[in-house]
Amino acid sequence: MKKVANDIRQDIIRMTCEAGSGHPGGSLSSVEVMVSLYFNVMKQDPKNPAWDGRDRFVLSKGHVCPVLYASLARRGYFPVDELLTLRKLGSRLQGHPHRLKLECLETSSGSLGQGLSISVGMAIGLRMDKKNPRVYCLMGDGELQEGQIWEAAMSGAHYRLDNLCGIVDVNGLQIDGKTKDVKNLDPLADKWRAFGWHAIEVDGHDIQSLINAFHEAEKTKGKPTVILAKTVKGKGVSFMENNAEWHGKPPSKEEAAKALHELEENILKG
Repeated sequence: MKKVANDIRQDIIRMTCEAGSGHPGGSLSSVEVMVSLYFNVMKQDPKNPAWDGRDRFVLSKGHVCPVLYASLARRGYFPVDELLTLRKLGSRLQGHPHRLKLECLETSSGSLGQGLSISVGMAIGLRMDKKNPRVYCLMGDGELQEGQIWEAAMSGAHYRLDNLCGIVDVNGLQIDGKTKDVKNLDPLADKWRAFGWHAIEVDGHDIQSLINAFHEAEKTKGKPTVILAKTVKGKGVSFMENNAEWHGKPPSKEEAAKALHELEENILKG
């Protein structure tokens, strides 16, 4: 799974470089979360994306779709070669996830703050239909400054949606700088608990710890769970790490070559 994570990081660099646009920073910080979900935790069938028994995934912070597309491709939903069409005219891989373009997506997304509301609706609908799949929703920490997130959080707790699991990519940065400077979120775990959620804090780059947290979430009954994954924005590329400048800036060909070399060296080191 570490090899898959490294492959996905290289995909993100190649995709955004080829497109000349996109959001590498938050895509790179979310890699282990996505690998844990798509290669271990979620029930799914790439050959039948509409399988009724599948778990649902919503990317609320839709601008980091490169990590979603790369995860889907590496999992077998479509050819890996298609990743290089990111943001190209006529491509299925739009700059934000587009459900009508790519049928294996659960929903279009990208207007920040809305994904958790969508996920709450999905979780309620599955319960009403007496179906067992779980719903997973990945949010950004800067996104939590949107009020709609907390309306959805209240709803999730009110309806005791234990089939719902939120994940927050806590990388501490957003487009305007540090989240603590733009609008401080701390104490974040206490906030979620006060809203009636089971909160788990975890190293967002430790795949086994993430898998354990997802299993704990599945065993938690009577309330939804949120996993607060502490991450590094731009993880894996030295000049991108902890640098808000790379929130929405693609690498040049020279920068991409340097990043890919670093990632290849990382996998050789184990």
